[in-house]
Amino acid sequence: MQKSCPECGEKIVGRVDKKFCSDYCRNAYNNRMNKDSTNLVRNINNQLRKNYRILQELNPTDKTKTTRAKLLAKGFSFEYFTSTYTTKTGSIYYFVYDQGYLPLEGEYYALVKRN
Repeated sequence: MQKSCPECGEKIVGRVDKKFCSDYCRNAYNNRMNKDSTNLVRNINNQLRKNYRILQELNPTDKTKTTRAKLLAKGFSFEYFTSTYTTKTGSIYYFVYDQGYLPLEGEYYALVKRN
């Protein structure tokens, strides 16, 4: 049975378990399969990355305090986070991957890093 390259359809020559005819086809196939399929997904991922960078920049010591105004001035969007954590006392931490924030009284936020 002759196998063909899933990217270009060329005949595959070589090892029995070889899937692509060349590195170019392997890369092109994987890039096509892994690209964000819609603008919505791409835009959300971009905002998550931006939120992560902002939290990382403002929280160099793994635990600090900041204001809502500082976060907003850097372009932080409170709509996008990857998970939440509720403590026994009912406080809700919002996380962007391993960087998190907890709304405090007033316009303050505690920034933390999950280890």
